[in-house]
Amino acid sequence: MQGSLTIRELCESAQVSRAGYYRNWRSQAPKEEEIALRDAIQRLALHDRKRGYRLIREYLKREGWVVNHKRVLRLMRQDNLLSIRRRRFVVTTDSHHSWQIYPNLARHVVLTAINQLWVADITYVRLQRQFIYLAVILDVYSRRVVGWSISRRLESRFALEALESALKQRRPASGLIHHSDRGVQYASNNYIERLEAHCIVISMSRPGNPYDNAWAESFMKTLKAEEVDGRRYRDMDHATACIGSFIEEVYNRQRLHSALNYRSPMEFEAELRQPSVECDQQTGHRRLESRRSAINVATEEAC
Repeated sequence: MQGSLTIRELCESAQVSRAGYYRNWRSQAPKEEEIALRDAIQRLALHDRKRGYRLIREYLKREGWVVNHKRVLRLMRQDNLLSIRRRRFVVTTDSHHSWQIYPNLARHVVLTAINQLWVADITYVRLQRQFIYLAVILDVYSRRVVGWSISRRLESRFALEALESALKQRRPASGLIHHSDRGVQYASNNYIERLEAHCIVISMSRPGNPYDNAWAESFMKTLKAEEVDGRRYRDMDHATACIGSFIEEVYNRQRLHSALNYRSPMEFEAELRQPSVECDQQTGHRRLESRRSAINVATEEAC
């Protein structure tokens, strides 16, 4: 919108000093530029999790970014996007601790009911000048989101909040499989201890293989396409309200899934409970008829 006017002429017409203009520019424009750069890095890194920071920098150059590889490394470290090599223990980028990696148990599970397999994943949502992060837990059998949490920081505590929400809502029996990627949020001691306290079996994807968690990836794609990409969130509170409404009111209650024979997750779960009620009623009727027959026989014998 500057056109042919110089900064001096624009400042004079707006009756502000050039020094004041540049002070304001330095307080806002660099932040917006960094958010745009981090958005590009997240997009490239999440497309293929095996990409290192040097390769990401080359892709950025092709897109027109002028950026140092050290800056790319710093931003990827802050957003926990560095590639994880295959090893027995995973050493995180922001800690000297190591956590155990668990085998993938979700690949060959045959599901017959809810609360047999949960999958967990984390994605980012871009605001104008910052990122926020969303953690979700999905029941694979019904495709219902059973727990979610939003945070400004990519840390294990907010992933644990999503787990606590799911546990409170579902109260699963022992033997449930919890599947996730190998991220430090899910491998941390606090998270693992909480799963073990509820006798939940732990499963993790193979390194650099997003297809192992395809159910959660599919939900994230739906969320981005039907909610996030079509909105401009004012702030974190606005984003939390909109995303929460989409999860609870639209996705869980209204959105039809081909895998569920075109029913919503909550409708599907309601129908799962219905046959058991009918069976109980039928069993009760049979028991009542049996008692009546026994009474009639006893009465005839007495007569």
